[in-house]
Amino acid sequence: MLGKIASMYITLAPAIFAGILNMAWCKAPIARGIQVPIDGGRTLWDQKRIFGDNKTWKGVVGMLLFGSVSAVLWGLLCGALPALETRNFFYVNHENTVVYNLLTGAAAGLLYALFELPNSFLKRRLDIRPGKTRMGAGKLFFIILDQADSVFGCVLVVCAVYPMSVGFYLLYVLIGAVTHLLMNMLLYACHLRKNMF
Repeated sequence: MLGKIASMYITLAPAIFAGILNMAWCKAPIARGIQVPIDGGRTLWDQKRIFGDNKTWKGVVGMLLFGSVSAVLWGLLCGALPALETRNFFYVNHENTVVYNLLTGAAAGLLYALFELPNSFLKRRLDIRPGKTRMGAGKLFFIILDQADSVFGCVLVVCAVYPMSVGFYLLYVLIGAVTHLLMNMLLYACHLRKNMF
């Protein structure tokens, strides 16, 4: 099982790197033209925002860009280190090529960003401010959901090229969510996140 867990990390390492780089990219005072909310400030029937200010086109572009670049660079490293390549789920049934890595990296980056949107939609309906979590009884649920939402998307990309059982998929998401939580704590300590959770 430890070998499978190591493979999980090796496979999604580019998505982890992309998430960190994207956090810094979104904070950087560049590309302001695309630093606009995906929902364009629009509201729904309840007069509440669809997703809120924190879900921007800059974040989506960043995840696509950094997901692709990270996957290509990681693929080159894996190609140079067979111990990594043989443990990477992306290369079990497919050859490690630049084009393949660009496609899987872009897909993982895009789904990372898209799978955060339903959570933001739900939080706006419940009057939870962007970047915050619910207080009281639902707090733990939203802390877990905040860490797991993007992981569900990334692991779906892995599923497309490396068939896995539902149980393995859910274990992968759980491990990814715990990792995401630890990374958020690190990013908070580095002042790249406003909130730890």
